Amino acid sequence: MTFRSTIAAAILLAGTAFATAQTVVVTPEQETVVREYVKTNPVVVDRPSNFELVVGAIIPDILKPGELAENTLPTKYQYVVMDGRTVLIEPETRRVVHIID
Repeated sequence: MTFRSTIAAAILLAGTAFATAQTVVVTPEQETVVREYVKTNPVVVDRPSNFELVVGAIIPDILKPGELAENTLPTKYQYVVMDGRTVLIEPETRRVVHIID
């Protein structure tokens, strides 16, 4: 019985570590910097009708995101403005990592 509990705990912790690794933390100060950059360099796209804008979604290939300036965030991200919201995208996977309202 103890062995099963240990395995269950290990699986739970591994899942938590995986979820944490995918979370992108953007501070309010960084959001302000991103908003100012995007305001002067907008890349506005229409949301495809079959696309749900949520963190973790993969941006369709038909959308062409812009590149954030090097000094905007510590990690390099792409972005688009969709439905009036700034969407940060991981370049390698095209995954939505953060949405700024």
